[in-house]
Amino acid sequence: MRFQVRGRGARRWITFGLIAFGGLFLVIGLVFAGVSVSFVADAKHARGTVVALEWRDDDHSGVSRRRRVDDGPAAYPVVEFTAADGTRRTFRDSTGSSPPAYERGERVEVLYKADSPGDARIDSFLSLWLLPLVFGGIGLLFTGIGTVVALVTRRRS
Repeated sequence: MRFQVRGRGARRWITFGLIAFGGLFLVIGLVFAGVSVSFVADAKHARGTVVALEWRDDDHSGVSRRRRVDDGPAAYPVVEFTAADGTRRTFRDSTGSSPPAYERGERVEVLYKADSPGDARIDSFLSLWLLPLVFGGIGLLFTGIGTVVALVTRRRS
């Protein structure tokens, strides 16, 4: 099956749309990466313990998305740690998974802001870099496709 678009104007708009969409996602990915880098640079380290798993049924009930069989609840680890000032803090990590990535009672490294110990994350690759990688990867993919289409179209002209 071959996809064919008639007219130079339509090809230009499709190419522009792909590059613009990809560029937007690339910028969002870079912003998320900057937030993670800033967080890691200013964060204090502590040892924490997973005290519970909070099972949440993430709401994917959008109009265009049908519920799949494997769309079950995700386990979000609830971690307790002691900040440098001696205060015990508890937080729910922002990254959940099914099956659970952590077990109750498991020891984990925690990163937190000294001026705001409530702003804490588990020191793991997924917690820190998942969003930058997803958005940046989608951005690179669409920008790359748009650029290739633009180059191929230009060479044919």
